[in-house]
Amino acid sequence: MTDLKAIVWLGSSKKDLGEFPEEVEDDVGYNLFEAQRGKMPQDAKVLRGFGGASVLEIISNFDTDTFRAVYTVEFEDAIYVLHCFQKKSKRGNETPQQDKDMIERRLKVANEEHSKWLKQQPEKKKKS
Repeated sequence: MTDLKAIVWLGSSKKDLGEFPEEVEDDVGYNLFEAQRGKMPQDAKVLRGFGGASVLEIISNFDTDTFRAVYTVEFEDAIYVLHCFQKKSKRGNETPQQDKDMIERRLKVANEEHSKWLKQQPEKKKKS
């Protein structure tokens, strides 16, 4: 088995996931595990508007509600979970602006945190 990437939960993302229905929490957890293994999870897709394919969202539907977990695979050794939320907008698949803003802020934090982490690593690990 390959090494699993670390998962870093930003802001309230872990707490928010814990407030989802258990079935959704299990679904998101399994999909994140697949991402840790370097796989593209079945329920994940690229979140448009964030500059490429490094920001993804896991979409889980449960009992007529839609839940999302947004994460980045921008770094080769860690997955940063940026935001977990229930989609309440009824306008198609579009992500509400307040959630886009939250994701953008936390993506900046992920970049800062990862840079700090890399500086603390032995020289052989400093690639990303």
